[in-house]
Order: sequence, then C-alpha cells, then structure tokens
Amino acid sequence: MDELLTLLKRNALETPENLARMLNLSVEEVRARIAEYEHAGIIRGYQAVVNEDQLDLDRVTAVIEVKVTPEREGGFDYVADRISKFPEVQSLFLVSGAFDLLIFATGRDLKEVALFVSKKLSTIRGVVSTSTHFRLKTYKASGVLMEAQESSERLKISP
Repeated sequence: MDELLTLLKRNALETPENLARMLNLSVEEVRARIAEYEHAGIIRGYQAVVNEDQLDLDRVTAVIEVKVTPEREGGFDYVADRISKFPEVQSLFLVSGAFDLLIFATGRDLKEVALFVSKKLSTIRGVVSTSTHFRLKTYKASGVLMEAQESSERLKISP
C-alpha cells in the first residue's frame, strides 16, 4: 500500500503539511494525490474510531454469517448488492470457509436484529442459511485498542 494511504489510515486528521514533511513531498503533491484517491474511489470516506462501549447507546451489533447459493450470472454479487442496501448492514464481506458472506449489522436491541434476519435477510432469494452472533464487548476495533494499556514493561509478580 502507498505510504500516504498508510499514514491516512493511521490518522485521517493529519494535515497535508505534516504528511508532506513525513513523506518528503510537497504539500501540493500530497493534496493532489489525496484528491486523486478520493476521485478514483480508493478513499471512500473518513471515520473516527469510537469506543461505543463507553457510550449509553440503545444499540446492539451482530455478526451474521450467511450461506448463499450464487446466482448464475452475477455470482455472489447479486445477493450481496441486495443485502448491502439494508440500513441495518454496516459492513458486508465475501469470505472463504463454511459461510459465504459476513455481515456486521446493528439494531436497537436483540429483537430488532432478529427481525432483520428473519423478515429481511432470510427471505432474499439465494440465502440458504444464517448464523448470528452478538457483540458483547469490544477490545480492539480498526487497529485501535479500546482500553488503555499499562505502559510498564515489567511483568507483575504475585506472592
């Protein structure tokens, strides 16, 4: 991956001036490359990594594994396109293994996610089966630890 993209993934708020200094480029070149990445669809958006466990949210997150019968013409793309349009779906991936698609979905509560799976997801042509898991606690998200780590390098000794 391009070093500029790596730096932006680490901190999207980094200024073009600082990025230019780190990469030994001109500020104009950094701005132009960022604009090119955005125009080409390589950079799709910018987001903050939020520790939702510390917020009083009325929301649950589920990971849903989906087994699919691929369409004759569109393979998995047809089903994935239909699923991606639901507002409950936050992320959707084609994966290898026992299931074909991996969905990260949210709802106000367990019942709302269950209704999404039973009334919307499972009724899509090509969806064979689902397996739903609910997130209980987040330890790390998008490469960021959610809890502060002790900086001591020594191991604790217990009596």
